[in-house]
Formats: sequence, C-alpha cells, structure tokens
Amino acid sequence: MTIIDLLNQNASLYGDETALVEINPCFEPESRITWKDYSLMQPEPGKPFRRTLTWREFNDKANRFANLLLTRGCRRGDKVAILLMNSIEWLPIYFGVLKAGAIVVPLNYRYVADEIKYCLEKADCSTLVFGPEFVGRMEQICDRLSDIKHMFYVGEDCPYFADSYDKMITYCTTEEPIITIGEEDDAAIYFSSGTTGFPKAILHAHRSLIHSARVEHNHHGQSHDDVFLCIPPLYHTGAKMHWFGSLMSGSRAVLLKGTKPEWILRAASDERCSIVWLLVPWAQDILDAIDRGELKLDEYELDAWRLMHIGAQPVPPSLIRRWLKVFPKHQYDTNYGLSESIGPGCVHLGVENVHKVGAIGRAGYGWQVCIVDEQGKTVPRGEVGELCVKGPGVMKCYYKDKKATDEILHGEWLSTGDMAMEDEDGFIFLVDRKKDVIITGGENLYPVQIEDFIRKHDAVKDVAVIGLPDPRLGEIAAAIVEVKEGASLTEEELERFCAPLPRYKRPRRIIFAEVPRNPTGKIEKPKLRRLYCGESLVARQVEVK
Repeated sequence: MTIIDLLNQNASLYGDETALVEINPCFEPESRITWKDYSLMQPEPGKPFRRTLTWREFNDKANRFANLLLTRGCRRGDKVAILLMNSIEWLPIYFGVLKAGAIVVPLNYRYVADEIKYCLEKADCSTLVFGPEFVGRMEQICDRLSDIKHMFYVGEDCPYFADSYDKMITYCTTEEPIITIGEEDDAAIYFSSGTTGFPKAILHAHRSLIHSARVEHNHHGQSHDDVFLCIPPLYHTGAKMHWFGSLMSGSRAVLLKGTKPEWILRAASDERCSIVWLLVPWAQDILDAIDRGELKLDEYELDAWRLMHIGAQPVPPSLIRRWLKVFPKHQYDTNYGLSESIGPGCVHLGVENVHKVGAIGRAGYGWQVCIVDEQGKTVPRGEVGELCVKGPGVMKCYYKDKKATDEILHGEWLSTGDMAMEDEDGFIFLVDRKKDVIITGGENLYPVQIEDFIRKHDAVKDVAVIGLPDPRLGEIAAAIVEVKEGASLTEEELERFCAPLPRYKRPRRIIFAEVPRNPTGKIEKPKLRRLYCGESLVARQVEVK
C-alpha cells in the first residue's frame, strides 16, 4: 500500500466530505484566485478568506495534474519540484506527481534564487511548479535552468517563461493513471536544513511515506471526526507527515496562512479543530498574549481541541507546564524526528507520559533506537552518546552523495547527529546537536541544558547558546537572549539568575538580541555564529517597548 491508495480510498468513501480548508486571515484574495471566483466566495465582513476542497475534488485535481505530467512526457522516476506557499493546491499537486510515477521534490520557500537553482540541479529536476511569490526569483535564473523542460505557474498573470497550471489541468482527464507503484519505488526528495552550506538531497521510498502515516495515526489516534490545524510549511516533512494521520482517517485538515496568536485561536475555534501542532515560538506567543490580556479565552470556543503537540526542536519543559496550566484539559505530546527519518515519530513521548515532559520519549511505532559512543558501542543508561534510529522510514540515501550517505547510514541504522541520554525508565532526553556541543577548557557543554535553564526567567522570551572562540579555553558559552515585550533585563540580573548552575555551565558572555528561527522553528545557530564569532561584545541593558 502507498499513500496514493489512501487518497483513492478517501475519495471513494468520503467523496463529498471536506478534506482541506484554506484560511487566509488577511481578508484578501490570493492572486491565483480570479475575481469572479472570489466574488462567489466573498466572506462575510470580519471573516477570513476561506476555501474548501472535498476528497473527490482533491483526488480529481491530483489525477488531472498526473495526466498533465504524463502528456508532457514525464516518465517514472522523473523529478518534479514544488515551490509554493501553503495553499489548497499544494497537496493535490504533490499527489499528482506521485500518481504519475514521478519523484516529488518540495522546496523551501525561503530559498533565494541561487539556492533554488542549486536544488533543482542537485535533484535532477525536469519540471517545476511555482507560485506568484517566486516570480522574481525565477526570473533571475530561468534562462540558466537548462535541464528544466516544463514550468507550471499556479496563479494569475502567468509569466512568459512558464505555462499556466490552472488552464492546463482543465483540459486533462480525472481518470486514474494506470501506473503501478510499490512501497520500494522512489517517491520523494526532501532537502536538509542546510546548516553546513548548501542543503543535502534526501531520497525516500514510498515505504517511508506510508510508514509515516501509520506512525502518526498510531501515536495520535485520529478518528474520522478529528480536525487537524496545520500551520507549518508543507514543504517540510514535519507538517505533511502529521497531516498523513488525517489522510489515514479521512478526516478534515485546515491550512492556516499565518501564525499570529489570535489567528490560531480563531481558526481552532471557528473550524472546531481537535488537533493542533505548534512550534515553540507560536505556543509561547499564545501564552504571552493571554498573559498580557490581548487574548481572552472566553471569546473562543475551544472545547473541541483535545491535543496540542510540538516538534521540530527541543521543547522547554517550563513552556509545557505553563501551557497545561492555561489549558488543563489538553493532551500534550511531542515527537522527535529528522528529514532523514521522514520527519516526526521515530521517537515519541506519548500523551500518557506527560509526567516525563522534557524527554523526547521512547522508540516510536515501528522504530528502534540506540545511543552509542564514538566507537559505535551502546552506552549505559544515564550516559550521553549519539542517538541512532532504525525503521521503515529511514532514507534510502543522500541523492548523488555517497560520501555523506556513508557518514550517516551504517547498515540499517541512521546516525542522527543528536546527543542524547536514556533515563532509568527508558525515556530519551535530547542533550544537544553533536556539532553544537561546546568544549570549554576540556569540559563538554550542552547548550540545550543551559537554554532550558535560562528560559525559566520570567523576562526571557527566547534564548540560544553558542560557542565563541577563546584563546585560553578554546571556546566559551555565549547566551543570545531575546527579552519579552514590555520586560527589561540586565546582564547582572541574568548572571545572578544563572548562579545555581555549575560554574563551567554559566554563560561567559550575554548578548541581548533577537533569536532567529527558521520556518520549522529551529534556532538558526549557524547564522548566530557568523554574526557573533570574533566580535567584541559589550553587554547592555535592554528594554523592549
């Protein structure tokens, strides 16, 4: 079975039921919507712009695009890239690529023109689907993409160098393409976060995609009545693989185009969402807005919301304890994963283990885990080593990069690059990224541990700890601290707060500044290192107005 079979099944069983809802809280029509269509769907005053798609329409659109690709000479194994913002078109296009027997290549919408070109060439893409937000970037490189045979543009005012997706698919049949696809066939290339130069191309088979659906459904028990609120970008494995739980149960999903706290709560309220996946900054923003009185919970109907879960980054235990005080009826869960293991779920906390908040959990459904030392030997419980995982969701390889593949794949085991430890109950705690460990005077410092401590300060909104060069100690720990709106904090106050830490763990330098995070919520530490390494920094008092 593949995820294509799940879509066909849902179209047959629930054809007239809503599969996807797109909400744009900015009250403006997207450029890809014709004004005629918009007039037919004009929202009520004060209501966000909203579009829906049934399971039958979803499947028909996927079939139309698959047949369009086939009429353009797309063959099994060809690579088709998607460069779109979250929208109701995104997933049907994704499935259309798979139904054509091709390999789908989602691209990060933050890529600049040269990164787009690099990824298209790295993955050997022959077709690109892109939206209006990327016309300017594509104009810079379109005449240098010699291997791209077809470009499809999703929106109005199609540029001269592309074909109109909207027009082309209207001429294509909704018949199911007659192409046999198995679990071992190549399915998708996802790109890594690119923390060490240009990103790596991660090749997954169909078995990875269907296993991620099984994992998500097993972990969160989606029923046909659940409604999933999806906010993170669909190009990333995390958001899409969590949505696969909705695909498995044939339940509705809501694509929210925006992350403001009031938009999230309004969507959850109006759409009767039962499952919401948040990133750490969004959860914190919601709680801060409630604390400031900007959000009043009695103005929303949130009784359907049963599960809040977070992934994609270390989760501060203090944040979850705070969340559960405000939302005591919520179940909480966290999943750990990486794009090389097809996203979240290879390690899983479980809603029944909220007493273990701070741990990433135990081996997920269908997965095995171990923690090893530098020689590859399993370390005793309580000791730090590198986390390794094994299961049906492990990538096939880094595409066209045998050296990098051999560094991370050892037989069926995938080395995650994350340092972790297992407690006496078998729960795994993430210590830090292997490459982020700071060695100061011969001592190993794990930044996540220091960050978790500093986040407990009431004035701290976010924090990142990095290593800075030091002529005597090799490296020292520097804390980049983002202060909450309306709060003030000095270096001396934070130093006193950190006094309970062992001396070698206390930050030697404190920098008050914004903490950058990427679209999936991960702290962009390479950017911070480039910004601060080697600079002479003077602590200053900061007050955010």
